[in-house]
Formats: sequence, C-alpha cells, structure tokens
Amino acid sequence: MTGRVLRSGDPVGVEQEMWALLTLYQALRTVMVDAAESVPDTDPDRCGFTIAFQAARDQVVQAAGVGTANYAADGRIGQKLLAGLLPARRQRVSTRKVKSPMSRYSERHDDGRPDVTLAVTSLDISIHEPPETQPALPTRSRDDRYVLPTRRRRHRILALLQENPTRLWRPREIAAHFGDITLHTMYRQLSRWADDGLIHKIGPGLYAATAWTSMPLA
Repeated sequence: MTGRVLRSGDPVGVEQEMWALLTLYQALRTVMVDAAESVPDTDPDRCGFTIAFQAARDQVVQAAGVGTANYAADGRIGQKLLAGLLPARRQRVSTRKVKSPMSRYSERHDDGRPDVTLAVTSLDISIHEPPETQPALPTRSRDDRYVLPTRRRRHRILALLQENPTRLWRPREIAAHFGDITLHTMYRQLSRWADDGLIHKIGPGLYAATAWTSMPLA
C-alpha cells in the first residue's frame, strides 16, 4: 500500500496535521449529505467523496468558484457532486462473511451474526455527560519564599515532570494539578525555567522534563 507522506516531522505537528485531515473529512461528508438532500429521494451514498475532495482542492489551488456559497447544494462542491452522481447502490443479497484462511471451503462459523440481511429500522443513541469543567485556578499564587526548599514551587514542578519524563505538559495542567498557582505565574515561570535549561519547551505551551528529539517520519 502506498500512503501519504505527512509534512510534519515531530509528534506535535503530526497530531495537528491529523486533526486537520479529520476535520476536512467531516466537512466534506457534511457537504455531500447537504447536496443529496437538496434532490428528493437521492441517497447520500451516490455522492462521490473523490469528487467532493477534488472540487474543494480546486478552490484552494485554482481559486475556482471563490465568492460563491460552497457548502450548500448551489455551491461549486454541491454542483460537482450532483453533476456526477454515482449509480444507486445495489441491495446486498447476503450478509458480510469472513472466509476462513485455513479452509478451502466457504464455511460459515456460528459467530452470532444473522444469516440474512436485515434492514436497520431504529437506532439506540446513548448520550454521555460531558466531563466536568476544569477547576477554576486561584487568583493569587501562594507565596513559598519562606518554606522548605523541597516544598517550593520549582522543586515540586520539576519533580512532577520527572515522574513521566516523556509526557508533554501544558501550563494549565500543571497549575490545576497543584491548585495554588495562577495561570499567569505558571506561564512565566515555565518559560524562565526553560530558558535556564531546567526543563525543555517542546512547542507552543508544551513542556517536558527531557528533550524531545524530532526524528523524520519514514
């Protein structure tokens, strides 16, 4: 299989690029559904993803159709999709079956799946409660100038980072972990410690105890 070479050469950049690709994929799928719904009795499966992708790419590279609505059916992507609808998908006559690689015969194992195609008539949707909001950080940092050295802020934070040297920490995560540091103080002190070489700044707002070597991805 041939794959697409990512532009990024470090873990943070790869993560950012993957989220961008997933966002683009979802946006194009939304446009495909909107275009299909503009024509009665048109199955969204008849809209080609390749057509939508190429139309979106042409708008970026060639500025084709700039100035028109591109997300609706009357936009350039919607027009391309409706002009190149795929044939209606034929009905499946049997269920999907996995052939046994150890047998020459089409043996069907009893895996609990139905032997005939069943139409989906209802869906069960489970709604999960979102996680609790992040705790509010204090408006004033605790003064630790007169406490034991092992209880001072720098010692505690360096010890926290050393517990998991390869983890990438954000200032808010560290401040929330201790609960007695303002976010402004956290940003300022992490930046100063990175300049002093005590910790390493991996990227915008990302810190670690050890240096992260950016290796080119194969």
